[in-house]
Amino acid sequence: MVLPVTLVIAAACAVINIWLAVRLVRGRLKGKVMVGDGGDPAMLSGMRAHANFVEYAPIVLILMALIELARGPQVALWIIGAVFVVARIAHPLGMGRSAPNPMRAGGAMATWIVTLVLAGWALAIVLGGESTSSFTIAPVEAPRG
Repeated sequence: MVLPVTLVIAAACAVINIWLAVRLVRGRLKGKVMVGDGGDPAMLSGMRAHANFVEYAPIVLILMALIELARGPQVALWIIGAVFVVARIAHPLGMGRSAPNPMRAGGAMATWIVTLVLAGWALAIVLGGESTSSFTIAPVEAPRG
């Protein structure tokens, strides 16, 4: 089964991940820092922004995929996925600015809200029987001959 919403959001996340990595590599080359942060606050900020993304993206994508498999409404999934992508772009942009700032805080808050909404939605599917689809895994017969 193809999961179009999750696949598009996962592709967007892959691009964001590469963008964050490239930002770090540029900083490493400029500051000649091959391991760690080299005591550079900007490098530390970039490393944390990248790590923060990697900490949140997998659980959000897993929840989205499972909800999509359970036949969650695609429009709602598109909206929540778009909010997550925008939040994960805003957060690292805000990390490079002096704290507190609305991009960093807004990105973090939106990420938390998306994660909590998806977690609640997943629980509602299980506890409330919200799924409109059921499937079973049938054994595959070996080819004859």
